[in-house]
Amino acid sequence: MSEKTAPIKRSKKGKGWTIHLFPIPILIIYGMFVLYPILAALSYSFFSFKGFSRDAFVGLDNFVTLFTTEPYGSMFWNAFSHNVLYFCIQMVVMNGLAFLLAFIIYKKVKGAEFFKVAFFLPRLLSVIVVGFLWKLILNPNFGTLNLILGKLGLENLQRAWLGEQETALISIILVNCWFGLGFGVLIFLAGFQNIPGELIEAAKLDGAKGFTMLRKIFIPLMIPSILIMTVLTFIQSFEAFELIYAMQGSMGEPYYSTDTLAVFFYRLAFGSSTASSSTAIGLGSALATVLFFFILICTMIFLKFMNKKEVQM
Repeated sequence: MSEKTAPIKRSKKGKGWTIHLFPIPILIIYGMFVLYPILAALSYSFFSFKGFSRDAFVGLDNFVTLFTTEPYGSMFWNAFSHNVLYFCIQMVVMNGLAFLLAFIIYKKVKGAEFFKVAFFLPRLLSVIVVGFLWKLILNPNFGTLNLILGKLGLENLQRAWLGEQETALISIILVNCWFGLGFGVLIFLAGFQNIPGELIEAAKLDGAKGFTMLRKIFIPLMIPSILIMTVLTFIQSFEAFELIYAMQGSMGEPYYSTDTLAVFFYRLAFGSSTASSSTAIGLGSALATVLFFFILICTMIFLKFMNKKEVQM
């Protein structure tokens, strides 16, 4: 009789360590393209430069110059105020409209799937393409918007949307709201769909309906989604660069009315002769460092507030 071969037992000891190898490639990429630039900018902010070569250690001089020496100080606060305006308008217009549209879709409106795709479709386009197309639409001479206003008999509303200080930044922010609307709709829609149906049914049995249902049931339960969109909108608002660059270039035209901190950084470090060759990279690195830590600290505050709200719920 042939002997039965015993089943081969594979040792599990040699398997565990291989799992730790999988994150290594992404950690290398993250280190090269995220951590290294951050640390490099931080170190460059303490030095003067000769061209692109690091020169003498100057300590905090670049930060002092950035905040106290003209024209850098006034340009910094001008750009910072535009970032704040960017954030406020996006929170009210983009996120407010996204919340409303998500609520309508959640209520099983006809064609809900089509609307989800339609709202998100602009997000699939390149920011540069979006900026170029809207620059054509807002052109004062042959732009579609002014032509439509003329056809409607609203010639008094026609203007050079990107050529006037009062309307240039608002126009760019509203374009960005249109561009990012679909993403907000999906985030809020996911939040609505995670609300337990039992709570809604219980509220209806208690007589809640209409605006009362929205104010007392939906909005409190949507706080996590609202906070997530607040954090993402805040980060995006203070990193705003591509759309402004595509529509107005690196000078924040007209007369720095569309300047933001990211555009100011680009112009300061690479794009113009605002700073001398010995201070350009150092000042740009100082500005990048200030912007990074400002976003980091504010985001940590938002996240801590978010965690506290989730615990209370």
